[in-house]
Amino acid sequence: MGVVSDNEPSRPQPRWLDEEEQAAWRAFIESVGDLFSAFETDLADSGLTMGDYQVLVYLSEADDQALRMCDLARMLQLSPSGLTRRLDGMVTSGWVQRRHSQVDRRVMLAELTAAGREVLERAAPQHVHSVRAHLIDRLDRTQIRTLAEIFTAVGDGLRGDADDARRPGAALSGSVA
Repeated sequence: MGVVSDNEPSRPQPRWLDEEEQAAWRAFIESVGDLFSAFETDLADSGLTMGDYQVLVYLSEADDQALRMCDLARMLQLSPSGLTRRLDGMVTSGWVQRRHSQVDRRVMLAELTAAGREVLERAAPQHVHSVRAHLIDRLDRTQIRTLAEIFTAVGDGLRGDADDARRPGAALSGSVA
C-alpha cells in the first residue's frame, strides 16, 4: 500500500516552469478567461453564446450552409452528444435545422436557416467590434503575426497529438507486444 514495486514504471519527474515560462502561462490563462468573458458579455445582447456564434459561423462558411454532424462536432471539439445538446436550443430558436443528407440518408446534417443567418448577420458587427476592442487593437502588427504563429504552432501540435492518439495501435506504442 503506497509503495511502488520494482514492477511498476517510475513516473518521469516534471519539468517545472521557470520564472519566465510561469509568467507567460499565468498571463495566458488569465487573459483567455477575461477575453472569453468579455466576448460572451458582448454577444449576450444578440441572444447568442460564443458556442452558438461559432456554430453559426461554421455553417455559414460551409458549402450549402450545411455540415455533417460528425464534422461539425469535430470542428467544435465536442462529442456527438455534446453537439446534440448545443444544437437543441439553436433548433428550438429556429437558427439551425437537422436534416438527412440527400446523398446518403444515413448522414445527418446541421443546416443554417434563414433565421440563423439573420441572427449571425446582426451579431457579427458587435462581435468584430468586441474582438477588435479586447484583443486586436491592443496589439501592433508584429504582435498580431506573432500571436497567429504561436497559436498555429500550438494548435498544429495539439491536433497532431490527437491524431497520433487515434492511430491504430497508439495505446501500445512504447510497449512490447
